Amino acid sequence: MTTGLRRRVQGTRAPAPTETQGDMTDDFTELPDDAQDTAAAGDAPRRTAVVAEDESLIRMDIVETLTEAGFDVIAAVGDGESAIEKTRELRPDVVILDVKMPQTDGVTAAEKIGEENLAPVVMLTAFSQSELVERARDAGAMAYVVKPFTPADLLPAVEIAISRHQQIVQLESEIADLGERFETRKRVDRAKGLLQTNMGLSEPEAFRWIQKTSMDRRLTMREVAEAVVDQLGGQGKD
Repeated sequence: MTTGLRRRVQGTRAPAPTETQGDMTDDFTELPDDAQDTAAAGDAPRRTAVVAEDESLIRMDIVETLTEAGFDVIAAVGDGESAIEKTRELRPDVVILDVKMPQTDGVTAAEKIGEENLAPVVMLTAFSQSELVERARDAGAMAYVVKPFTPADLLPAVEIAISRHQQIVQLESEIADLGERFETRKRVDRAKGLLQTNMGLSEPEAFRWIQKTSMDRRLTMREVAEAVVDQLGGQGKD
């Protein structure tokens, strides 16, 4: 079975753990960490954000944090319904939603934004809101931050949400059938986990390795993911 799969993917291989990681990461599009964002700020368009938080001081802090990180905050509102409207109108790169807001709460807003695939969502929550966190995940929130938080908490969550949303968009553009999309996402997630564990890659790096290999080999991302699982998933079992 292993031989047949390897033959099918024409020698596609996950990089061996003993190889230098530099050899792999040279093939990647660089990750959007703070230093790289700063270096590229003059060349790349500023990413956009919508912020929805009913406490004005917290809302101002979020806006300031995102602005200093290179984002354009194109709308800052105090309720979920306004967040939905602004997201539909402006199509930002990311939406920051507080869980508890008047009119429409953040979870309901996240559900509507997710259903329409408008933008990735980062939820703001409190320690006592574990059930709401689960609801937010089910609603499609890509990341969440627990209050009180600092820029060092918020900004990585924003980057994770954007990265995960881009991955989903990429996979869904490749596959039309909903059932097939789900299976492909499961296999790609499994392959990403193996690359992270065996190679010490971050989640975005692992996804970009799969994406680039699929383009270089003219294979689907699912085929590449299956090859990674085949080759790395059995390590340590022999």
